Amino acid sequence: MMKSAVLFSQKPLHFYIFAEDNLHEGFRHSLDSWPSTVQTKFKFTLYSITFPKENANEWKKLFKPCASQRLFLPLILKEVDSLLYVDTDILFLNPVEDIWALLSQFNSSQLAAMAPEHEEPRIGWYNRFARHPYYGKTGINSGVMLMNMTRLREKLFKNDLTTVALHWEQILMPLLQKYKLNITWGDQDLLNIIFHHNPESLYMFPCQWNYRPDHCMYGSNCQQAEQEGVFILHGNRGVYHNDKQPAFRAVYEAIQKYPFGENMEALLLEPLEESLQAATHTYCGRASHTFTRSLKQSVTSVQQDVTQRRQSGHHIDVTP
Repeated sequence: MMKSAVLFSQKPLHFYIFAEDNLHEGFRHSLDSWPSTVQTKFKFTLYSITFPKENANEWKKLFKPCASQRLFLPLILKEVDSLLYVDTDILFLNPVEDIWALLSQFNSSQLAAMAPEHEEPRIGWYNRFARHPYYGKTGINSGVMLMNMTRLREKLFKNDLTTVALHWEQILMPLLQKYKLNITWGDQDLLNIIFHHNPESLYMFPCQWNYRPDHCMYGSNCQQAEQEGVFILHGNRGVYHNDKQPAFRAVYEAIQKYPFGENMEALLLEPLEESLQAATHTYCGRASHTFTRSLKQSVTSVQQDVTQRRQSGHHIDVTP
């Protein structure tokens, strides 16, 4: 995920990494092993997994051990104004600054942005099975979540707990206590409940910013991806590491195997396109032209930037 962010972004990045303490050294070792020309493009800060002490175990058990950490980012990173949260199974096929630019499209009441959980209600989960309130027609997916955390910290949220509007830190635990027997997807369900009652606070971005197997495994149902390509790939269901969706795995392995500083066209795009040819027996494989459309533009943009830097006398070894 971090490698894909660094490869295609042309603006400096700051990663806030939340991980179990025993994983911190591995992160440092891996990132320090990247070429120095790549390391100049980003900085990173490592954090322990942190929950409110009085209910820490309850939050840890919610869905996945680290998943509900995202709910507390506005309270932990108090000095950070805005943040893009992503699950670890995210791959950027576009520069990070492209989704970051959506912050400037927020109106005065919007404080977070997410994509719908489903485009097609007939295969939607929330509208068929949820036992709690959810946002809109099919709910929202929190694997890619853009946040104006200053606004989030200041907002008073309407709720079904009390007639009084509550701040973010006041609403989380009471919501969990009320709905914990009715929620399946942990913190994502809590976010759905919050934005169900505060729909004016959410900016919805299209499915191409959070493209999952659900968007193609029963046939292509993300119209924006068909038109413009996939911008962010979300490999949930473990698809980067099993054989169920070989098109998703092919993208993951192409980025994983690409050696920093080498020709992106020859050593990333071409091997990927070859691997995708072998995935056409699946619905997602047949939709894989949407995976490479935006990626090709990202590669071209990086190449042009490298060329311009060299022509202006700035030598850089990053790509291609």
